[in-house]
Amino acid sequence: MRVNCVGAIIFDASDQLLLIKRGHPPGMGTWSVPGGRLEPGETDAEGLRREVLEETGLRVEVGRLAGVVERPGPGGVTYVIRDYLARVAAGVPVAGDDAADVRWCAMDELVRLPLADGLLDALAGWDVLPTGPPVP
Repeated sequence: MRVNCVGAIIFDASDQLLLIKRGHPPGMGTWSVPGGRLEPGETDAEGLRREVLEETGLRVEVGRLAGVVERPGPGGVTYVIRDYLARVAAGVPVAGDDAADVRWCAMDELVRLPLADGLLDALAGWDVLPTGPPVP
């Protein structure tokens, strides 16, 4: 079964990436961009705005599609994740819903965090990192 998901790639004025620490499986304890499963009848933009608000308390404007990845899930599920660039329209980040924590992360910090599998490679491959891929 394929499950449609969305993720938000959000940078602040200092080119720091917004990350959430997953509070539940899959990926519990790893850092990733905010996002999750689409609800029935929801567009990508609607789902993205809802997920970011639920997980971070931020209201966002959805930009262009950055890229698509597929990740295996439990029980033979395949998560089809469409990641979009987004911009904060209002709010201050506060962890909520299934996010255990939320933070802005400088590019040189990315390599020191336990990131979700394939996140850094996907962002670098889509050429959306402000200074290119960080060097370990």
